[in-house]
Amino acid sequence: MRHGISGRKFNRKVAHNKALLINLAKSLIKYEQIVTTLPKAKELRPLVEKAITLGKRGGLQKRRQTISLLGDNDLVVKIMGPLSERYNSRAGGYARILHNGFRKGDRAPMAVIELIGRDESAKASAVQADSSVTIAAEKE
Repeated sequence: MRHGISGRKFNRKVAHNKALLINLAKSLIKYEQIVTTLPKAKELRPLVEKAITLGKRGGLQKRRQTISLLGDNDLVVKIMGPLSERYNSRAGGYARILHNGFRKGDRAPMAVIELIGRDESAKASAVQADSSVTIAAEKE
């Protein structure tokens, strides 16, 4: 029996499932919009909203809890700074899930999950930074 066990398994072990969701959360906070499958997006939204709520509350303890949740100090700085200011007057619902058809290979339902009122330049600047690192690595 599965009493008291919540969440989807995604046909993975617990540690892999946890790592998957944390990596998706990091990507969503970094780029402010990602494309993934619909069930993963539905599992991701509460995790991201909890992180942003912790960031809005501020303080050292909430910063440590957010670092413990995400494991990345740079993203915590973004959550505590621009994201907390952006959502200061909002009571919740920081992420939006939009259905995006079906994947060609296996007909998996796809979705776009994005932060409400996202910064359009966040994705472009992050992609440019990643591509410059890749180009530098290729030159070596």
